[in-house]
Amino acid sequence: MQRRIVLKASLVIAGLGLTACSTAPTDEPANASPSAKPAKVGLLLAGSSSDKGFMQSGFDGLKRAEAELGVELTVLEGIKPEQADLETGLRKLAEAAPDLIVAHGGQNAKAATTVAAEFPKITFVVTQSDVVGSNLSSYEVLQEESAWLAGAAAGLLTKTNTVGHMSGIRVAPGLKGRAAYVAGVAHTNPQAKVLTNFSGNQDDVELSRKVAAAEISAGADYIFSMLNAGRPGVAQAIEASGGKVREFGNVRDFTKDDPRIFVGSAVADSGAAAFAAVKDFVEGSFQADTTHRIGLEEPQAVRLTLADYVPADVRDKIKQFTSDIVAKKITVSVEYSGPEFPTP
Repeated sequence: MQRRIVLKASLVIAGLGLTACSTAPTDEPANASPSAKPAKVGLLLAGSSSDKGFMQSGFDGLKRAEAELGVELTVLEGIKPEQADLETGLRKLAEAAPDLIVAHGGQNAKAATTVAAEFPKITFVVTQSDVVGSNLSSYEVLQEESAWLAGAAAGLLTKTNTVGHMSGIRVAPGLKGRAAYVAGVAHTNPQAKVLTNFSGNQDDVELSRKVAAAEISAGADYIFSMLNAGRPGVAQAIEASGGKVREFGNVRDFTKDDPRIFVGSAVADSGAAAFAAVKDFVEGSFQADTTHRIGLEEPQAVRLTLADYVPADVRDKIKQFTSDIVAKKITVSVEYSGPEFPTP
């Protein structure tokens, strides 16, 4: 019988404060051997497992691993995305001697590299990163590929020739996603201007509203938001503008939530990367010192979704661009050196 342990944590000056609860035992998965010892897996989230975005995607991927692979899961969430705090959280998980620790998100790269060296008998994984080591690998969904498609669609759809981009923390996947989005806009509309902002916070709703409102005031009629819990602020700014602006989401398909707001979504299911890491570990195919990448060739994990009202000619072009990226006829740029839109 397996059980899931969830730890919700917040970092304070004195150290790491933890509260814990455990679920009642669940039925053993049908594909598990009754005599097999379940793999113990720790998951660290630099945010909330219910943010309806990146962190929840990783959490859902490990929940799937728990259900399908029979692992015993411990979750530590609410960690501030700062290296010292991330290291403290990873050490807390490692002290329980799990078989595998998944640090969800590229902001964990340096912390995981440090802590993995301290616990050589534990296997570590960082999602959305490329750090490796003797007991460390990275698993990454290529969100830059779906971000490029979002940019291409924004370039085709814009009426003002000005589009926006918003994110919070300057981690490698977010920077690559921004660069790809700008490149996609340029591919379909070289005359269009892109307003791009990193506010420093993925989860601040009011800050996100202010940034979105400022970009809308500067002429943006489509905004690509790469945020977590702060994303509702963008919708608030769009609604206040009179509904003439639309948003591209990321991570999961936000068009299913509210197509009045979301014209599309650059799906990059980071939970698929987290699940793949655990699956490889449980099945014995895990390789340390390696980066595993998942792109548009696996559309269940990476794709651009579009609302039903998007014109057929735009849909057809996006479909062709998707095929061209998979066939390597289009190279997705991950470098950007242009201007930054100031945070209000």
